[in-house]
Amino acid sequence: MQRAGLAVAQLGMAIAPHCRQIWIACGPGNNGGDGLEAAIHLTQLGKSVIVTCLGALDSAPADAAASYRRALAAGVHFSETPPVEFDLCIDALLGVGASRAPEGLMANWIDVINASSAIVLAVDTPTGLQADTGAVEGHVVNAYHTLSLLTLKPGLFTAHGRDSAGTVWLDDLGVPDGTAKNPHAIAPVAWLASAPANAPRLHSSHKGTYGDVVIVGGASGMAGAARLAASAALHCGAGRVLVGMLDQNPVFFDPCQPELMFRPIESLDFRSLTVVAGCGGGEAIREPLARMLASSARLVVDADAINVIARDTQLQTALRMRANRDLPTVLTPHPLEAGRLLDCTAQQVQCNRLKAAEQLSQRFSCTVVLKGSGTIISAPHQTSVINPTGNPRLATAGTGDVLAGMIGAALGVETCWEAVCGAVYKHGLLADHWPLSTPLTASSLYRLQ
Repeated sequence: MQRAGLAVAQLGMAIAPHCRQIWIACGPGNNGGDGLEAAIHLTQLGKSVIVTCLGALDSAPADAAASYRRALAAGVHFSETPPVEFDLCIDALLGVGASRAPEGLMANWIDVINASSAIVLAVDTPTGLQADTGAVEGHVVNAYHTLSLLTLKPGLFTAHGRDSAGTVWLDDLGVPDGTAKNPHAIAPVAWLASAPANAPRLHSSHKGTYGDVVIVGGASGMAGAARLAASAALHCGAGRVLVGMLDQNPVFFDPCQPELMFRPIESLDFRSLTVVAGCGGGEAIREPLARMLASSARLVVDADAINVIARDTQLQTALRMRANRDLPTVLTPHPLEAGRLLDCTAQQVQCNRLKAAEQLSQRFSCTVVLKGSGTIISAPHQTSVINPTGNPRLATAGTGDVLAGMIGAALGVETCWEAVCGAVYKHGLLADHWPLSTPLTASSLYRLQ
């Protein structure tokens, strides 16, 4: 706890070196103890510090109670109410062990924190945010910075986490992180995705080296979705991109993208192709979907293909059977589509995104990309990955189609897991590089590649 308090104080001084008044809001548990230790260090540095406490800290857990006595001895100033003005607020109300939503005086203090213009530093986890899931019920602190202690918490990076946590910092407090060094360490529930390696193309390669991708979708009125996916696959390096349109009066040439090869769906041999199914597919995707599930060498199931499978138990069985034949399969649902597959609501999915993605991957024996803030990637026998790239500018029509096309292109040259993790990371990174002052459109996104 003393190490944690020192780390909090040091980060507080780094992010607000010229602050004149610091409010440290402490809860009744060990998170509050961390705040008290920070108060000791900041007071010793000559800073003006006011600590407010919930509960009787002299009867708190042993370590927190000891920190309270140390703070009293160090001359830390305590108050029953928050200061009127403060430049830095340290949220040490609740940590990772919170079991219910903040209420009463704690909820009132959260409102004061959020209404202020002060820099807010959360200790371990913003109060009100579930550390394991990123879920929020009621009041939550909106921090500018969060100092995660010992290890990173998955809830900081998915669901509401990225909105509430701000910039996330880590201090392991000197505790060994590997099970070989620390036999009591808990196995990770997820990893943060990292930037994929960009393998150079060999001079001796040719278009066949990089695979054939076919996009099957684009029902009447939704041709744009299929073309977005196809263009994304092309710009991401697929050797050839074919398009099977589901429109009753399909076109067979795109003058703006002459590289795309349009084919009648019945003429396509899926056994040698990476298939991206469902982009703008509507109900028309149902007819060819059984054949794609049965024979596609590699398959990305997106959008309307997911919705059709969710309503058809025979197609669900066909989806599961692909794993028995070692045929790579990727599902790319957003929370509502995931809820349809799991027979629950989108809200229930969002309450525990990691669990939902893992349930889907186990139920259908495939790799799952649960889209949203902090996209989750799960697969059987893999530790799930949380993607740290991307931003709200992706919340616009067609960006999911672009992602499906990017995954399709990557499947032609990489293992399924590497292809998916790399494509999701790059997709978000493209949005992160987009100018803040310019609205992002899906057709612009893949051109940044």
